[in-house]
Amino acid sequence: MKQFMNQKQYYFLTIMTIALMTSGLIVVIPRYDGLETGLLLHISLVVLLSASLLIYPMYEKYLFRLTTIIVGAAYFYMLFFLYPETWSTFIFLCFIPAFSILFFDSKLFYFSLVFNVLLITLTFSYVVLIDQGDNYSHITMDLTGNIINFIGSQIIIYLIFYISSDRIKKQQLYYEELQQSERLKTTGQLAAAVAHEIRNPLTVVKGFLQFYENDSSVSKDVKDNFSMMIDELNTAEHVISQFLTTAKPDKDQKMETVDVRKALQSVADLLMSYGVFHQNNIELLVEEKIYIAANPIEFKQLLINLVKNAIEVSNKGDSVLIVAERKKREIEIRVVDTGFGMSAEVLKSLGSPFYSLKSKGTGLGLMICFNIVEKYNGTIHFESVEGKGTTVIVRFPVVTHPLARLEQ
Repeated sequence: MKQFMNQKQYYFLTIMTIALMTSGLIVVIPRYDGLETGLLLHISLVVLLSASLLIYPMYEKYLFRLTTIIVGAAYFYMLFFLYPETWSTFIFLCFIPAFSILFFDSKLFYFSLVFNVLLITLTFSYVVLIDQGDNYSHITMDLTGNIINFIGSQIIIYLIFYISSDRIKKQQLYYEELQQSERLKTTGQLAAAVAHEIRNPLTVVKGFLQFYENDSSVSKDVKDNFSMMIDELNTAEHVISQFLTTAKPDKDQKMETVDVRKALQSVADLLMSYGVFHQNNIELLVEEKIYIAANPIEFKQLLINLVKNAIEVSNKGDSVLIVAERKKREIEIRVVDTGFGMSAEVLKSLGSPFYSLKSKGTGLGLMICFNIVEKYNGTIHFESVEGKGTTVIVRFPVVTHPLARLEQ
């Protein structure tokens, strides 16, 4: 419900709907002589549908949405069969799938569409074979026209759903890209503000440690401690360098035509020993003569980060698969692992500063991957199933000729 309106709007419309259903019930009560079966059915469905609409905001689950659609369909078909003299009830039957659009659930929409086609088929069969126009003459007088109108209404509803769903997906993608841009902007501002100020004292401390490390008057045990401290300072400097890469990317750097196959082979050779250490192999399935426009060093940095992550999460003995192929005007690179996978919530947080699933991770490596892909007009997407693994899909615009040179 939060996807398309706030609670006040929802409850206002719900109360209006309940009021209309109740007023319709009050109007038909004089037609019945006491609590007949038809009236009891009408009352029951009004109560059930009203309760479903009122409770839905507290239980926004697929099963509850499905129940609401089924109860709603039962209500409108009940109106059609109990009050045949009210010919306009047929219109509601045509637009039952339209109500599922409000839930922004494609699975629910297709279910309601097929479900309604099945119900209307049974309804027309009843009208033609059993009723034979006694109560539904407005249907049988032009049966072909009514069937065509019903089919047309379902096509219109489908087009509305398709267009609105496509627009929502594009808006969601834009929102995610905007979020990622804001993350990078925030981290860049932070990095630009403090990175140099931190690096300067680190350089001074590191210089003194190196001086005393080479001092012959210092004992070996103390020198070993100095070496350990210098290693830690090098790690800190590496993290700061990653900050500065994010804060101030090289926008004036010229791009080159990169042979994707050669770049991937180079990365695979580089990380082969790392994979062996983790008891994993690297498998390459790469088309020949596919090229992209990028800086070779940054492109390899991107691939190293992604493949290294895949190796670290894979089970021992499994292989990390790297696939690269041309798809229309894009080069698609997939890095597939068979690790622990990730939930939808975790996938949304990937690329955020300091968000990492590693115990000692900073989250900056993956954030820089996002930054590199964006810099070269590419896209990066993660598909993952918990317990089955993750596939990273990176796409870049294709360069059709190996001698092409593009400048950013």
